[in-house]
Amino acid sequence: MLLKVKLFYLLSLKLLCLDTMLEIKDLSSIALEYGEVLETQVSSVNLTADLVIPDDGPALMGVVNLSPDSWYRESVCLSVDAAVQRGRVLFEQGASIVDIGAESTVDQAQRVSGEEQQKRLLPVIHQLASAGIVVSTETYNVNVAESCLTAGAKVLNITGTGQNEEMYRLAAAHDAAVIICYIAGENVRDVKEIPIDEDPIPRMISFFEREIDLANSCGLSKGFIDPGLGFYYDNLKDSSVRIRYQMKTFLNAFRLRKLGWPVCNALPHAFECFGEEVRSAEPFFSVLASLGKTDLIRTHEVPRVAAVLKAMKIY
Repeated sequence: MLLKVKLFYLLSLKLLCLDTMLEIKDLSSIALEYGEVLETQVSSVNLTADLVIPDDGPALMGVVNLSPDSWYRESVCLSVDAAVQRGRVLFEQGASIVDIGAESTVDQAQRVSGEEQQKRLLPVIHQLASAGIVVSTETYNVNVAESCLTAGAKVLNITGTGQNEEMYRLAAAHDAAVIICYIAGENVRDVKEIPIDEDPIPRMISFFEREIDLANSCGLSKGFIDPGLGFYYDNLKDSSVRIRYQMKTFLNAFRLRKLGWPVCNALPHAFECFGEEVRSAEPFFSVLASLGKTDLIRTHEVPRVAAVLKAMKIY
């Protein structure tokens, strides 16, 4: 089955900054080569009594950025009230989870101490969690993670590898879930280059196998795996190289599901292609993420992406 009949949706889509067009033959070749894992089922992640992922198609995770360095201006909130209001709006627009971060992952962004991150995060998490909204915290700092779980966060979006064992034990103790990000370095602020393979999936499988085994040994069995497509690597600054890498990973993400954990993907921006229409980039990449059977999509553009996914379900 050619990624179900959704494949035809991409016949007319073209990234103008690339030399070649993504065509149905490219998609069909992926489906034919890896058809044996195309319909692989994954374990459900029960975040609350009413929220189970995966359920019916990709779930959405909206973004609230508490750092002024975050470049996606629509997501930046510099006060508690603004952040809480955005979180409520994202939830009403269809976000199952609201992901909150206090330090930007942009390479030139200012470092934020753990104490300052907690000062920014905790009142926002407390108010949103008290309103019944499932909150994720993006961090690689174990002290920040612990305080956020205590405040009511249900998910740790772990953007590092240096303290993962402690993170997994904390999540297990709080009956929370984790998002394990593939990162070529100790944390997202220290990465330099990433291996650029013809096929990145085997490398990611090896990484996630080790991390899932470690998580299980810590008593944690609830989580997602994330290929880390939104991070800033020095050798992916060329737009054509980066976008091809991202597209290939999106379309092959279903192969990661054989590990048993659902897949989360953050949608990138491709400013070089979209220019003034950059807010259309995430909806475009959501098509690729959906075709690749992503279970949880992290996006700054919840209503736009929700509309695209709704349209895809009609076919």
